[in-house]
Amino acid sequence: MTRPLTALLCCALALAAAGCGIRPTGVTDGGTAPSGISQGMRIYFASDNGPRGVPRPGVTIDELNDVFKLLIAGPTAEERADGLANLVHMEENFSATADHGNVTVNAPGYFTASPQDPATGQLVCTLARAEVLLHGTRPDKVQVTIVGEDGRAGPYQCQQFLRR
Repeated sequence: MTRPLTALLCCALALAAAGCGIRPTGVTDGGTAPSGISQGMRIYFASDNGPRGVPRPGVTIDELNDVFKLLIAGPTAEERADGLANLVHMEENFSATADHGNVTVNAPGYFTASPQDPATGQLVCTLARAEVLLHGTRPDKVQVTIVGEDGRAGPYQCQQFLRR
């Protein structure tokens, strides 16, 4: 019993002395650490990789319905050149209300039959961002339901539409 125990102890000491084989490097600067949710309003537009948020510095919103004006304005010329497009077409006035992170969109003329379409992603992510800013709801707790021409769809969360 002494011989196996001695052999095991020798192996453990040899491994500890050898290290893991990774050589030390100098200090690498990883940049500034993220500090939580980015500040300010972001509008989401369609891209080849799903909805992509673009900042709107200096833009403040007082209610969820302000989001629709920002979406109607569409992407800037630079954003369009970068491949972004607005696929949300508002035939009539859309309106939104929120209750503890549950956002309901009244969207006349909007068809909800295709729940994962890019326009729905734009709408959900933009309204979710606005809900976070207006009411301090955690982003992972915001749920958006769309009441459209053909019924009700959702609730959705923005992360359902974001590709990794």
